[in-house]
Amino acid sequence: MGIFSSISNAIFGGGDESAPAAAPAAAPAAAPLDKSVDPVASTKSVDVLKVLASKPGADKLNWQTSIVDLMKLVGIDSSLDNRKALAQELGYEGPLDGSADMNIRLHRAVMKAIAVNGGVVPPQMLD
Repeated sequence: MGIFSSISNAIFGGGDESAPAAAPAAAPAAAPLDKSVDPVASTKSVDVLKVLASKPGADKLNWQTSIVDLMKLVGIDSSLDNRKALAQELGYEGPLDGSADMNIRLHRAVMKAIAVNGGVVPPQMLD
């Protein structure tokens, strides 16, 4: 399973019993995501803020803007290697240097992919 799939499962409920159950997330048409993701889009909308804010530790992390904190919140190692792998899954073409620019773009790309898959994501997390 890819890193995006792990983030998606934490939000949509695949394997995390504390999150609401939903159909598996689909890959955005324009992004080359993990091939193990089901190509059928979720038919159930999930409030991403509500799901993530209810996770233990959410109040201590800046997950709304930080890809590192988002990964920590959902229990994924936020190392540079994992962020590079996630960037490649999402089709990020910029430098894979762990810079602030890379991390900001990566967070936005994750939120956009979550929104494409049925997640209700606030506009400020997409821009």
